[in-house]
Amino acid sequence: MQTASKKVVNGWAMYDWANSAYNLVITSTIFPAYFEAVTGDGNENTNPDIINFAGRDFANTSLYNYSLAFAFLIVAIISPLLSSIADYKGSKKKFMNFFLTMGSLGCASMFFFEKDTLLLGLIGLVIACIGFWASLVYYNSFLPEIAAPEDRDRISAKGFAYGYIGSVILQIVCFVFVFKPELIGGNDDSTIQYRLCFLLVGIWWWGFGQYSLSRLPKPVPAGDNSLSNRNILTKGYKELRKVWNQLMQIPVLKRYLFAFFFYNMGVQTVMLAATLYGKSELAIPTTNLIIAILIIQLIAIPGAFAISKLSSKIGNIPALMITVACWIGICLAGYYMPRNGITEFYLLATAVGFVMGGIQSISRSTYSKLMPVTNDTASFFSFYDVTEKIAIVIGMFSFGFINELTGSQRSSVLTLMIFFIIGLLLLVNTLKASRKNNSTPVLN
Repeated sequence: MQTASKKVVNGWAMYDWANSAYNLVITSTIFPAYFEAVTGDGNENTNPDIINFAGRDFANTSLYNYSLAFAFLIVAIISPLLSSIADYKGSKKKFMNFFLTMGSLGCASMFFFEKDTLLLGLIGLVIACIGFWASLVYYNSFLPEIAAPEDRDRISAKGFAYGYIGSVILQIVCFVFVFKPELIGGNDDSTIQYRLCFLLVGIWWWGFGQYSLSRLPKPVPAGDNSLSNRNILTKGYKELRKVWNQLMQIPVLKRYLFAFFFYNMGVQTVMLAATLYGKSELAIPTTNLIIAILIIQLIAIPGAFAISKLSSKIGNIPALMITVACWIGICLAGYYMPRNGITEFYLLATAVGFVMGGIQSISRSTYSKLMPVTNDTASFFSFYDVTEKIAIVIGMFSFGFINELTGSQRSSVLTLMIFFIIGLLLLVNTLKASRKNNSTPVLN
């Protein structure tokens, strides 16, 4: 196949530009800090802060982690069936539009989240999370349709680079409101400056998401597009079973998904829990925390391209093995990080940023290379997505549970290191299998 036109490729990458504002503002910087402040007791000498919700006392950071784990569980349950229906009917763009709109509205609803509206805040958090991750299934599935195998590493990295740039631009706008609340009629004791950021994320995500959708190609139905809605659920299950049977016939792909399950459990949990870890466990001031997150975003851009270049020289799986080994070192450094160690935290953020974009980009393109040529791209990527989401559910739940059990998030970081070690060992096994299969030379 030939790679699509520059207009289509750039349009595809623009969805990363659109939705990464959610990833930065809502999951990494302003919302976690706002959530911790709104639900905390204001006493920095007590750890963790306890909050009552639904008749039970939770550590506020654990309640946050449990809420996200619940959202990811929902995505893991619904994605495979909906993706198979989308493939069968050729309606991936419609499903993608539905979930990006849903996520955008979830972000916008957080504008009404204050201390006495905790339930509303959690609902908005869950809805936004479902919309973000469910829409990514369809977005990712366009990669093998618009890019030839030899271009997928580069184009995947381009998408992540667009995302980092776009999210930083909106983040800077949000910083103006947070640090200069008087510009919008707020003050140091108000919350309007934070809540307005959540509203802006929703608008940004939806607007640029529509721009991206307008440039994506029309998907080719894998089945009869005239099928009545009455039978589509049954056909969706059959389509899903067909893809599962195909997937089981590709030994290297099965091994890769298993390895991806474990190392991605660590990657995504670090990304989702890092801000609360820095603020609650390491006592990093909010301003320094935000600077560290920006360092991560900016370093991730060259990191994504550098690791993509590395993969072109030594192969995808070896490049992933090196990257996962770096993550193991990062977890160890995070465990021993001193409280109030701002300089050390900046150095750690630099390391995280460099490997974060790379491992996500190469993981996605590696899967697309291992897939067979098919019209069921959304269904195949739904299995990739489910593997990712179940890993996040286990990772986030483990992080929150161990924090409650031990009273320290440092113990949770050690658990993540174990996930990375298992993932690395499984990648070694995948590499051995790929070297026995001459049809996958790109991986060895």
